[in-house]
Amino acid sequence: MTFGEHLEELRFSLVKAVLSLIVGVLIGLLFANYLVAYVQTPLKNALEDYYTGLGAKQYRDYLEREAANGAPVPKDLDEAARTFAEQKLIMEERYVDFRDLATLLKKLVPQAIDLSAIPGRKPDEPVKLDDLAIFRTYHRVEDDSRVRIVGLRMEEPFVVYMKAAIVLGIVLACPFVFYFIWQFVAAGLYPHEQRYVRVFLPFSLGLFIAGAALAFFVVFRFVLAFLLSFYDWMGIDPDARISDWLTFVLVLPLGFGISFQLPLVMLFLERIGIFTTRIYLSNWRISVLVICFIAMVLTPSDPYSMMLMATPLVGLFFFGIMLCKWMPRRTTPFGDVIE
Repeated sequence: MTFGEHLEELRFSLVKAVLSLIVGVLIGLLFANYLVAYVQTPLKNALEDYYTGLGAKQYRDYLEREAANGAPVPKDLDEAARTFAEQKLIMEERYVDFRDLATLLKKLVPQAIDLSAIPGRKPDEPVKLDDLAIFRTYHRVEDDSRVRIVGLRMEEPFVVYMKAAIVLGIVLACPFVFYFIWQFVAAGLYPHEQRYVRVFLPFSLGLFIAGAALAFFVVFRFVLAFLLSFYDWMGIDPDARISDWLTFVLVLPLGFGISFQLPLVMLFLERIGIFTTRIYLSNWRISVLVICFIAMVLTPSDPYSMMLMATPLVGLFFFGIMLCKWMPRRTTPFGDVIE
């Protein structure tokens, strides 16, 4: 093929790739709302755990106040608070004017209330805290408005919906995009080079999915628990925003997925002669330090996510060394290494 024919073939492959992206985004528009609802799951679970623990603490403080006033309370306050938390209940205290409440009950059940036994308040007197009674209400943490993820701008739900549709469309179209690009590249490769791509491409995809799954199903729980603990410590109520969370939930799994390509990168660098297996082994301490630094850069500013990324990467580093040993370079019949 001439140079112009190569350009024409490249243009045709790119057009097919772009069309597959468009089709993927159109399909993503149909299911973007499900994706947005699904990626909120780790954050909602973390908020529910946070407010469940906060509610149990508030309930225990209430029992301690009641005990100090001589009221009957459970003997084991810790067990009572634990039982309260297991039911995922939230207690709220409100002040009510018992005179107004009695007047209302009198209208509903006249024979049950004797208003003459309740001291009245003059209309020209202001409401005083001592004249009010504490009224406690309970609700489940799932019904608490604070666990809802909010949007601050009018266009924010639409932007989030479109962003989710684009991301979902890219994910759906990626296999077709890679296939069309592979069709163009494979024509210029030798058979043994094509074999390497067929072997390592699924391997690379598996590593990426493993890293992204680790971030979504494991790391998020520890990261959110760590970050929310500072809200509790500083006495600040969290107010989760959907656009910020969607960005966070996409960036962290992406960083984990890319970092999990480490064994293949090591094998590639060994194959082109930049490093050798002996160099990898002799500098493993420096490599572990570099891995920890990369994990610190690619994750939020908390120790849990850094350690949860660095630990498997250290294992993948030694797995990369094993790959370099298990898959030695191809040689000619005369023993020369084929580059």
